[in-house]
Amino acid sequence: MTDLWLISVPLDKTSLTSVEKLKRTIAKTNLASCCKFLIPDLKVGILDSLLSMSDDLSRLDTLTESVIKKTCQCMREVMEQSTDKVLENALANGDHSMNQRAVLSPLKAYFKSLRVDLMSYMTKFQWDKAKYPTALPLSSLADIINKEVSQVETELKSQAAAYNSVKTSLQSLERKQDGNLQTRSLNDIVRKEDLVVSEYLTTLLVVVTRESYLQWERTYESLSNFVVPRSSRKLYEDGEAGVFSVTLFKRAVCEFKAKAKESKFTVREYSFDLEEKKQQEMKQLSVHKKEQYGIFVRWLKVNFSQVFIAWIHLKALRVFVESVLRYGLPVNYQALLLQTDRKRSKKLREELASLFMHLDPTATASKTDVSCDIPGLSQQEYFSYICFHINTNVLEIS
Repeated sequence: MTDLWLISVPLDKTSLTSVEKLKRTIAKTNLASCCKFLIPDLKVGILDSLLSMSDDLSRLDTLTESVIKKTCQCMREVMEQSTDKVLENALANGDHSMNQRAVLSPLKAYFKSLRVDLMSYMTKFQWDKAKYPTALPLSSLADIINKEVSQVETELKSQAAAYNSVKTSLQSLERKQDGNLQTRSLNDIVRKEDLVVSEYLTTLLVVVTRESYLQWERTYESLSNFVVPRSSRKLYEDGEAGVFSVTLFKRAVCEFKAKAKESKFTVREYSFDLEEKKQQEMKQLSVHKKEQYGIFVRWLKVNFSQVFIAWIHLKALRVFVESVLRYGLPVNYQALLLQTDRKRSKKLREELASLFMHLDPTATASKTDVSCDIPGLSQQEYFSYICFHINTNVLEIS
């Protein structure tokens, strides 16, 4: 499992020497990969505004991460239910060399590919000046991100509701196709020629348990005086029961149903035209669900990427604000992106603590929930250097 840390250190001589030592150490020990994370010159404003901005950005960070998780969870749920579609999407994206394991788990393959793309974006990060103009105040940049994230959160609810409505309706109809003969649809069992419908006659469909077959054959003609003799035919059976047709006069239907119920025979209400209508409805819903699926998955993919990009810009904003608050003016710091794994993270923390201890000798590598008076500090963990964790666990599928 990968850990991503966005750290910032001042550009004083000691810290620069420590950065070079860090690069040499991780190159030798494979503790992590390290690259510069370029953040443009942003408007500093006044100190009071930076203090409140630090808290606002922290709250916005929490909101953005939660929207990313919700969007990702929706992708999981929708794409897991449509395995074939995910495979098609992977192939459409140019992945024509999927091995058997990937074919068996297309969702995992898709997230793996997405991880690679997002990791590449972060290691080659470039500030989007068109979307987030650097001439704007920090509060305006935060507002742009906030509006973008909030809009995605709102649209996610409506998109999910639209898709789930169609899915639920289709599932409701599909459930009626299954189950036992007492409840399931009989449309695939009964043919139009099995039914006699005239001015005076009608055909009823009766479910009879297998152990009652003999009783049915002996008694069905006596359940009413108006049953057509020898009109019963077995149309279908499963392991528990069978469906029998029986023809009788329409005026005897109520009497027949009452007598059948006393004998524990179940008369199914059936209309060929109504069943045909239900089948057409199910076909239309199935087509509609496929359309909604395509629309929803495309929306999820596009907006997940957009919110993730906004999130990384937000992390950059937080690094800038905390660096000014921690290291002072003029703005003079260096941001680095460190990528490690959980097994090596403890060792890397110790290395960073040792290299940057001069920034704050009182800090330790694992001091958590520290009560301190450093302006703008909004991290749960406090280190001698600035560090923000970028959580990519949402893309992990076990």
